[in-house]
Parts: sequence; structure tokens; C-alpha cells
Amino acid sequence: MLGLLLAACSKPADKTEDIRPVRSMVLSASNVGVNAEFAGDVRARFESRLGFRVGGKITARKVDVGSTVRRGQVLMQLDPQDLRLSQEQSMANLRAVETNRDLAKADMKRYQELRVKNFVSQAVIDGKVAAWQAAQASVDAAQAGYRGQANQAGYATLVSDLDGVVTAIEAEVGQVVAPGTPVVRVARVDEKEIVIGIPEDKVDALRKVADVTVRLWASPTAVIQGKIREVSPVADPATRTYAVKVSIPPASPDVRLGMTATVQFSSTTPTPLIAVPLTALHQEKNVTSVWIVENGAVRLTPVQMGGVAGNQILLVAGVNPGETVVTAGVNLLKNGQKVSLLAGEPASDK
Repeated sequence: MLGLLLAACSKPADKTEDIRPVRSMVLSASNVGVNAEFAGDVRARFESRLGFRVGGKITARKVDVGSTVRRGQVLMQLDPQDLRLSQEQSMANLRAVETNRDLAKADMKRYQELRVKNFVSQAVIDGKVAAWQAAQASVDAAQAGYRGQANQAGYATLVSDLDGVVTAIEAEVGQVVAPGTPVVRVARVDEKEIVIGIPEDKVDALRKVADVTVRLWASPTAVIQGKIREVSPVADPATRTYAVKVSIPPASPDVRLGMTATVQFSSTTPTPLIAVPLTALHQEKNVTSVWIVENGAVRLTPVQMGGVAGNQILLVAGVNPGETVVTAGVNLLKNGQKVSLLAGEPASDK
């Protein structure tokens, strides 16, 4: 009985309010520097894929991958036997029509002499002249055919049309190739460029960047000024990135084809933006939000991201300068929850 009286007289325990301490920052807007780096490799700006103008069997290869070649240097050779036979046939045909022409010309002269003595009519002379002219036309055609066959015989030897270096061999001795089939790749070494792949969400932004620098993995302290020369209009089907070619000025021989390089893009946003750390973002149902601190409580506010600046995320909509956002523990909060800012937090964190 006494226990019941004591229980009835006791007061209920006070309910303590859950106030969670959080880290925070005060938002501010400024022109943020945007940097992006992409790895690529050194390639020649101009590369020729050379092939024979005629088909045949390869009988000799004069160069290897990496060989330095000069303009006019022999690279490969075909078996010239069939081409030589065709050339000899054209020569024989030319001699035959030349004989017929000479005979027609001599015959025409004899009849012209007879015409002077009035032994033959003018109609006969006209026929002889026409026969000689036809024979001369046959000679002209045979000469053109012979010159064409002579050229064909010369095409059995493949020569380099530029000074450069051999970057690939695509056919070997004994292989039969068709006309125009690429067999050797030769690249010019006077103009080089860096080829990189850029994600589709950064193509438009980086296309306008003027400050482009290149560093080689072999010599990371050397900085080479680059310039965007070409941006592919179509994404690579395998990597889904857009190929970007960055030209570099004529450099020392230390810049060799195939080297690994890093291309850095540096720019400043044209309008002031708000930057927050990645830990301030809250993801839920494909919606990105931040926690705004107002009157000691938090409110979840959706935001729109505008890019990345170093380790920070740029926000273009949803928040305003001067507002305070939570920067840590965002997944442990709920709307309207009371919070306390940790002592010693900086007023802002740009």
C-alpha cells in the first residue's frame, strides 16, 4: 500500500530534446577556379597509311617499326615479273602499230606521186591519207598504253612520300595484297599532339578553356603550353568519351611518339558560384540536397550542381550566400531536427 502511494506521488521524468552537434559552414559566392586533368599519349599529327598502287606478292621489306625514313626511300617491293611481262607486251604492240603506220605512210607517198602523173584519182589519195592517219592514231594509243604499263611496273616498289618514322607494319613478305591495301604507316615527327578522352559532361566547358598545359610522365617538371586543335563530334563507342587533340609546339627530341602525358585545363567560372565540400551533399531518390540551418534546426533543400572545383562541388541553384549548411553527418539528420554548431567552426570554408 505504501509503495502505491509513493508511486502516485512521484513526478514523471523530464523528456530531454535530441540536439545533435554538427559541423557547418557559411555559404559565399565567388569566381571559382576550375581545374581538370586527363591522361593521354603523344601522337603524330600527320600519319600516312601507305600501300601499293598495284596488287601482287610482297618479296622484300626494307624497314622495321621505329625506323627513320626519308622521302623517296624504298619501304617494300612486290614481285615485278607479271608487271614486266605486261610492259613487254605493250612494247611489242607499239612496235607493231608503228610498222603499220610506216607502211601506210610510204604507201600514201607512192600514190601521191602517181596522182601527180594523173595515174590515180583523188579519191584513192584520200583513202591512203585516211589509212595513214588511222595508223598514226593507233601508234598514239599504243604509246599511251606503254607509258601506263611502265608506270605500273614502277609501282612494284613502295617508297615513302615524306620524312618520318615507321609506326606500324601491316603486311609481311610473302603476303599477296590488293591495290591500295595499307602495308606501312609512316608518321611525321615535326608536329606532335596529345590525344585524350573527355567525359561528355565536360566537353562544352573545356572546349572554351584557353589555359592548357601538358606534362610528360618522363619529365613531370617540364611544362609545355598546349592548344585544343580538335574535339571529336562523336563519342568513342567503347569508352563513351570524346577524343580531344591538343597540339604542342615543336619540341625537343625528348618528346617521342607514344609517351604518356597529362593535359591540365585551368579556368575561372564566368559568374560567382557557391562551393561546398562533397560531404555536405545528401542523396535520396536521385535528388541532391543540403541541410540548411535555420533558428537552430535543419531543413532539407534540393540544389543543382554545376561542376567540380578541386575537392569541392559547385552549386548553381537552391542555396544563397550567407546561409549556413551542414558539412558532416548529413545522413543522420531529419527535417526539423534541432542542432548545435560545434564550437570553433569557421565562419566560411571557400
